[in-house]
Amino acid sequence: MSQPISNPKSQLAEMTETLPGPWRCLSGALIAGGIATALYFLTASIAQTFAAKPVHSTNPAVVNIASAVRTLVVGMSALGTGIFGLVAFGLVALAIQIFVQRLIKKPVSSRAK
Repeated sequence: MSQPISNPKSQLAEMTETLPGPWRCLSGALIAGGIATALYFLTASIAQTFAAKPVHSTNPAVVNIASAVRTLVVGMSALGTGIFGLVAFGLVALAIQIFVQRLIKKPVSSRAK
């Protein structure tokens, strides 16, 4: 009546043993690199827009808050750029590692002796 409960540790082991192929890693790196490039241009555009439009106020609190908001906006955009750039770099490194591991590993015959 009750179904046997599968071992979650064995399922996790099966999932971690299979690595993605190098082409899958490279396609992911290409996507992440494209997003990083787009975010880079967005960051540059935001920074140039903020630089071209200074805050016109004599109130020091307004100037401080505007400066903090501008810094946070440019910083968050730069953070996204950096994260996607590092992901792209890491995926390229993983693709190289998997490719080298597959070259070194000897092919296993399909017949058992």
